[in-house]
Amino acid sequence: MSDTAKREVAVASAQKLGLFDADIHPVPKSGTEIRSYLAPDWHGHFDHYREFQRKPFANANSYPRAVRALSRRDSWPPGGGLPGSDLEFMREQHLDPYNIECGVLQVLDPVGNKLRHPGFAAAMCSAINDWQALAWAEPEPRLKGSIIVPQEDTRAAIREIERLGRSPLFRQIMISPRSEEPLGRPRYWPIYEAAEALGISVTLHVGGENGFPVTPAGHPSFFFEQRESHVPAAEAVLTSLILEGVIERFPRLRVITVEAGGIGWVPALSWRLDHCWERMGGEIPQVRKPPSSYLRSNFWFSSQPIDEPEKPEHLREVFDWVGWDRILFATDYPHWDFDDPKYAVKFAMTPAEQQMFFRDNARTAFGLQ
Repeated sequence: MSDTAKREVAVASAQKLGLFDADIHPVPKSGTEIRSYLAPDWHGHFDHYREFQRKPFANANSYPRAVRALSRRDSWPPGGGLPGSDLEFMREQHLDPYNIECGVLQVLDPVGNKLRHPGFAAAMCSAINDWQALAWAEPEPRLKGSIIVPQEDTRAAIREIERLGRSPLFRQIMISPRSEEPLGRPRYWPIYEAAEALGISVTLHVGGENGFPVTPAGHPSFFFEQRESHVPAAEAVLTSLILEGVIERFPRLRVITVEAGGIGWVPALSWRLDHCWERMGGEIPQVRKPPSSYLRSNFWFSSQPIDEPEKPEHLREVFDWVGWDRILFATDYPHWDFDDPKYAVKFAMTPAEQQMFFRDNARTAFGLQ
């Protein structure tokens, strides 16, 4: 039996147990669907002003769009609408055939940090959260929502977390890594304190609009560059959370990075941080242990888009370095760079490794066991 055939047999065995997908993107059926969930006091603002955003061009989207709607050609619902907008079609194309035991909804529209109007940002976060609950998580128990918060307005963020944080329909607080300030700063600590107290995770999904260039060297020329900027953005946020003492302050906090350019960058970041800490740790007495120990105890990393080295055994080495209990399977459905569980990992895994990667790690990270 070929290596490919062995992998497919192994994945089929894992599917029988039920897979956990850490990254599924729901989309409104129309540009006005969210309006029906918006508080009536904001309908006039929605109709007349819409979104005043933290970016220079009203119709530009910083998320790399390689094809129409970012999505697979076969993901357009037969009844009409955008990919990811039809729950029944999602069941038929994704949840059922792959035996998804649980999938986490990652709302791509980062209203929590892209809108300049603070009141409207908070209202839109609440509307999108109610949409996730009523249109997705309630009718489909396999799906769990993400609490979208106005992250630059901490008081409003805490009100939204307190409103929904105990609901079984939600398992994480979703914030953008592209924030006004590094996310380890004390202004954001109440969000982490609330997450730790409620036992829910904080997830950093790539993207967002903070009004600044997405690279330290300025605005890129190509979507290619934009896509690759996800890695340094994730590295900067994790570095800030560790060095500012967030994990030391909130030792039970669970932080998940999603769609942050795979996992190949994690070992190198770990080595660099430990190297600097050995020589410059006196500047940061709040960091009492080597930074790598915080990465291994409080952070998880989604696989998609999975790294694809020329030799598959090199990816196994990356898994070993990151830690088999730290990596979550994700598909990014319905986007064009979707990772099919049958082909995403091109090396053979043991049954124990399959169970960790495809299910158990996510159950731990999202506090479901």
